[in-house]
Amino acid sequence: MRKWILLIPLVVLVSGCSQVGGNGYTAGDIRGINHMPYVINSMNVNGFGGPNMGAYGEGGGYCCILLPDKWSPGLKARVEWEVDPNTASEFPGYKHREEYLKWEKEVKASFRKHSTVVDIPEYGEERCGIKVHFLPCNEIKVTTICDGYGTPKYPIKEPREMKEPAQCPK
Repeated sequence: MRKWILLIPLVVLVSGCSQVGGNGYTAGDIRGINHMPYVINSMNVNGFGGPNMGAYGEGGGYCCILLPDKWSPGLKARVEWEVDPNTASEFPGYKHREEYLKWEKEVKASFRKHSTVVDIPEYGEERCGIKVHFLPCNEIKVTTICDGYGTPKYPIKEPREMKEPAQCPK
């Protein structure tokens, strides 16, 4: 009996997003691609958690975002993310606890939270969750296409490594 109780959570974890959905919605993974030279501590799409990403990094496979089975005009996604702009002073080490705690506060105070609402591009029956691209000036682009970034049919063409311009457009 005890083995079965331990097996149930494992089955739920392994089933992941494949069982989520219904009522006109299908679940998919949340993935992100960071085109910028700073760390993204966290992100979410429509309240569903997503990956953290290193500078120029990517992450994902987080379950789940629900997408309507049928796309309709005006379909939007709310993306929220937290950035570490790496503006805090140099890490003092762990030897002197007071210095470390002061530095830790400084680091956390430097984090910047952002949010925006973006259009979800038209999709058909084939869709693979949502991929969020983090671009200069806090611009966000999303896609639901199954092809990988950099492949010929992938719709977002911005280069992998980008820099923030001196001044962002308003």
